[in-house]
Amino acid sequence: MKPTQQLRVLVLAALFAAAVAVTTAYILHFPLPTGGYVHIGDALIYLGACLLPLPWAMAAGAVGGALADLLTAPMWALPTFFIKALICLPFTRKGEGTLCPRNLAAVAISGLLSPALYGLVNVAFTGTWAAFLPQFLGTLIQAVASGAVFLVLAGGLDKVGLKHRLGL
Repeated sequence: MKPTQQLRVLVLAALFAAAVAVTTAYILHFPLPTGGYVHIGDALIYLGACLLPLPWAMAAGAVGGALADLLTAPMWALPTFFIKALICLPFTRKGEGTLCPRNLAAVAISGLLSPALYGLVNVAFTGTWAAFLPQFLGTLIQAVASGAVFLVLAGGLDKVGLKHRLGL
């Protein structure tokens, strides 16, 4: 990459990390009776994974998610760091837009991967398998909401040609 493009990617990754942290911790943040909360931060992680080179997308999602947890539920910060990085893996930034068959499948894959991993972490935290299902279901609700928001955002941003305008 050229130095100007490297700087553009760095700044965009930092902006995504900040936006993920703020939207996860504070904006449209709804607590769930099963524990946890619904937020749209994952929608921005998915969008970052479609626009940024993979290592940068993983870093933005991991840092943004972990920062949000440091602000709201610190015991989850370390697991979140790794889980948010992993949910970027199914996405691709290849192609003209963000909505492609692979990224549509990635929403479903990440939408199941995240709840499963959070459920396993909750089992480790509590020492009982009974903790898996409530955590899984709460996080699944969150993942479905983020997936829906991602689809709306990505469709709109594809219509205005954001990916091309960013020069990525």
